[in-house]
Amino acid sequence: MLKSKTFVRKTRSGGVMKIVREHYLRDDIWCGSEVCAECKQESTVLQRDACIESNLCSYPHYVIPDTNVVLHQIDVLEDPVIRNVIILQTVLQEVRHRSAPVYKRLKDMIHEKEKFFYAFTNEHHRETFIEREPGESANDRNDRAIRVAAQWYSQHLKTSESDADGLKVVLLTNDQGNKQKAEESGLLVYKCEEYIKSLIGNPELVDRLALSNDDKHDITSSKVLFPEHLPLSKIQAGIKSGAFVQGTFRASRDNYLEATVFVQGDGEESTEILIQGLQNLNRAVYQDVVAVQLLPQNQWVAPSSVVLQDEGAAKDDNEEEKEEDEEKALRISAAEAARKPTGKVVGIIKRNWRPFCGMLNISQIKESTRHLFTPADRRIPRIRIETRQASTLAGQRIMVAIDGWPKHSRYPNGHFVRSLGNAGEKDTEQEVLLLEHDVPHQDFSQAVLSFLPKMPWTITPEDMARREDLRNLTVCSVDPPGCTDIDDALHCRELDNGNLEVGVHIADVSHFIRPGNAMDREAANRGTTVYLCGKRIDMVPELLSSNLCSLRSNVERLAFSCIWEMNHEAEILKTQFTKSVINSKASLTYAEAQMRIDDTTKNDDITKSLRGLNKLAKILKRQRIEKGALTLSSLEVRFHIDSETHDPIDLQTKELMETNSMVEEFMLLANISVAQKIYDEFPDCAMLRKHPAPPPSNYDILLKAAKSKDVEIHTDTAKALADSLDVARVDGFPYFNTLLRILATRCMMQAVYFCSGMDSDFHHYGLASPIYTHFTSPIRRYADIIVHRLLAVAIAADSTYPDLMDKQKQSALANNLNYRHKMSQYAQRASVAFHTQLFFKSRGILNEEGFVLFVRKNAIIILIPKFGLEGTVFFDAKDKAGPKLVFDEEGPTLKVEQHTFRIFDKVKVTISLDASNIQHQKIRMSLIDPVIPGVSVPAPEVEPQAKKPKLDR
Repeated sequence: MLKSKTFVRKTRSGGVMKIVREHYLRDDIWCGSEVCAECKQESTVLQRDACIESNLCSYPHYVIPDTNVVLHQIDVLEDPVIRNVIILQTVLQEVRHRSAPVYKRLKDMIHEKEKFFYAFTNEHHRETFIEREPGESANDRNDRAIRVAAQWYSQHLKTSESDADGLKVVLLTNDQGNKQKAEESGLLVYKCEEYIKSLIGNPELVDRLALSNDDKHDITSSKVLFPEHLPLSKIQAGIKSGAFVQGTFRASRDNYLEATVFVQGDGEESTEILIQGLQNLNRAVYQDVVAVQLLPQNQWVAPSSVVLQDEGAAKDDNEEEKEEDEEKALRISAAEAARKPTGKVVGIIKRNWRPFCGMLNISQIKESTRHLFTPADRRIPRIRIETRQASTLAGQRIMVAIDGWPKHSRYPNGHFVRSLGNAGEKDTEQEVLLLEHDVPHQDFSQAVLSFLPKMPWTITPEDMARREDLRNLTVCSVDPPGCTDIDDALHCRELDNGNLEVGVHIADVSHFIRPGNAMDREAANRGTTVYLCGKRIDMVPELLSSNLCSLRSNVERLAFSCIWEMNHEAEILKTQFTKSVINSKASLTYAEAQMRIDDTTKNDDITKSLRGLNKLAKILKRQRIEKGALTLSSLEVRFHIDSETHDPIDLQTKELMETNSMVEEFMLLANISVAQKIYDEFPDCAMLRKHPAPPPSNYDILLKAAKSKDVEIHTDTAKALADSLDVARVDGFPYFNTLLRILATRCMMQAVYFCSGMDSDFHHYGLASPIYTHFTSPIRRYADIIVHRLLAVAIAADSTYPDLMDKQKQSALANNLNYRHKMSQYAQRASVAFHTQLFFKSRGILNEEGFVLFVRKNAIIILIPKFGLEGTVFFDAKDKAGPKLVFDEEGPTLKVEQHTFRIFDKVKVTISLDASNIQHQKIRMSLIDPVIPGVSVPAPEVEPQAKKPKLDR
């Protein structure tokens, strides 16, 4: 049966267009229930025995939730207890329009067999489709459609079969009007909360209920603590008139009464507005999109140097005195320095809430069910939740979602989502770390795995016909120890004309991952493989990452090769790109490759190839440095992990060898060659990578640090910086140059992916290259897969597809890749920090030498080179009067009593683990030398550590 929907739409020119859409109604849409004999369905979803222990519904029943129940109670619906649920098409469509994350979670539940969730296409069923009546709102029409579908199910199951007796349909809605109309129609209907509370066998489900608007006022005071948020219409008018600005709210990690709002201007321009004080912060949460009103200039303040954590007992909604004192302290400390544009939040444009990891602060009131939750991320406010499981959850890491933040409440209100395990345990902390850094780490779905090649896999004659056969070449790979995802391999050989042929062979991942399929979409979302200490979260399934794509030795593998003809001065005479088949002759570690190069008794083909590569790499590096490429420094650490306990037993900074540099040079050369090729072919949609030059102010700390040792650093160009770093030396201080390079690294901007058609500045500052991309690691970076596809189209080795040539889509993809890459780096650092804590937990107190890296108003930040570890020595005392401190920002120097600290000063400290706050454990450093009476501590006796075997270098 065909119906037509007619509606009018205004055109850009101001005219009116009549649109007619055909809407098909069918008789062959089945109910999905096992008990039904009427529907001629091949398979069913909803069970015959749909029982759940409830004191409201003692009979077997199916549940039909309305749209708001799905949107707000998704955490409850995800619980394994909730099964046999009918999701109407009306609800699915509304959820899709209103919340993409909830829609994805709902679709996942429908696909999960054990949940027995059935999607019923009521909008195309002849008996359940309804027309919108004159004067009826879209919302009211959808509510009626849900009631009609529930009514149809009730009748349909009654007439289906005699043994369906007792099987009923229960409608869940929190809308009072909808509930009343459903009851008038004779439907079984309950509020979501009363239904969940009736599930006597599962009382813990109540904790997962999101608060309804009615409940939100019950647990707050009547006193208004915050200004009212303006409605969206007023916010939009204010932004248009210039009275307000729109930006992203970024709460301070160190001071809960302070935040900045990042306002994106035209082009590259952006500004930051400072927000101080509870009233002005006005219930905004980190990453919300907010509307801000600038305060008059005479009310502008400066960022505070005071550290304020919102901790301890809950602050009562009616007590403001302590907070007022803290806000005064902000203003006093702020009066000294330069003031910044300051404003107040007047409204919320978009909430960016997610479930947060953290721990419960158990209420001091006995028998209380209301408790405060402290998030692991200090930028998120504490959240008030109701739970009856407080004693069980104490000491556990849990997840909590925010439901709302009424103007009467000091804290946002939320609900318990799930427990992650005991705090401090390795698996729990790793899960927290991945969730907090938004790293997708779930197992690959069946849909993704279905696109893997069937085993046993072999290279087919068709593959060979389309590729260059390079199996005879002496190709080898050089990687860190234990590497199984080998992306790249190299070869070098002398040609008959006396020149050299050098090849970089990269795993041909794009052969296995085809555009737009489930595996491709998953890899694009993940963006990158994430390497944690002792764990790797793959971007692609292991069959590809560690086997079929990995260029292991003595097996035939598909590759994408970049081959140059060079003379002995490393000048490129010819470049060729080709899809190929290789057979690597050796998988070496950096150390093994170095030993071969250095061992004069070895003269086999692999060793000769390595020596040729090493010789050319040194020339290439020299040429890069002459152009102004920077050689910066950052201390990376390697943990030696006990094979049984998986605890770190040793910690040392990574050593770099000549062979590290050898591989790096050819990877850089391949990336630059490919970047130029894909840009020449596709100037509008090439996926490139740039590294912006830092603004001059970024170098202030570097210049001051160098000046303190009478060393001059020039920062006009990358070359000037590189040259001045090369000659920066201080007699009797061999580590000075490394420290200076570490500091220079901190001044740099982040390198980012971008689409060539959306930008004009391509320059890579750190590499001093006019163009750059990523081609050499497609197993672990999705950007490289896109670059492979572009290069394959450029050399006619593969066909194109629409999204590849769409610069808007490529730009959006680049943004996601930049985000995933940044979060992956943060997750790696957090993993190193956690393993460092584990290392020091078992060591007690250690005495170590270090250097002052930064000087603050009340602290010095120390670098311990031996462990690549940074820590802070604070000079303020909380309970008693602290030492006399004089801070000079120009130096910068900090005078503590009679001793003055400068950047790069050598100090001796004790290192220990402060585990007093289980959620925020930290490495504590105390000063031993220089000796400052009342400040430094005596050197403790350190027990000698048993020598641990060095597992690798």
